Amino acid sequence: MIALIQRVTQCRVEVAGATVAVGGRGILALIGIESGDDIHSGGRLLERVLSYRIFPDDAGKMNLDLRQIDGDLVLVPQFTLVADTSRGTRPGFSGGAAPAVARELFAALITNARSAYPRIAAGEFGADMQVSLTNDGPVTFNLRVPPNTGPQAGAEPG
Repeated sequence: MIALIQRVTQCRVEVAGATVAVGGRGILALIGIESGDDIHSGGRLLERVLSYRIFPDDAGKMNLDLRQIDGDLVLVPQFTLVADTSRGTRPGFSGGAAPAVARELFAALITNARSAYPRIAAGEFGADMQVSLTNDGPVTFNLRVPPNTGPQAGAEPG
């Protein structure tokens, strides 16, 4: 599972002209779900996002995490993050999870995020979304938790 996280001062997600998610200072996380990902990889990724130290302390060093600044977390599903761009001029998506599995895992990620932290908003899986943000810094990191490859790989009920 992949999270492209951006430190933001504000962000907004709209679907068909209606605002579905809004956040202030915090993290906008674009989420890509790969074949082999499961609820456990989602939990590991969520913990990394929540605890990744990308906010400045009093000395100006990136030393504080989202919880320490009481920031917002906006999760946005983005299947293009799993694209294979290593060849040619058209991305391939065969490494992505099947849409039904990805939908279930994104829903579980939102549920787990809301259980772990109160300031969560989310985009809409499968929708044509317009995402606007003010990247603070700019600061952007690509976090990845490898898909499970063991006997229990695959989606589990959330």
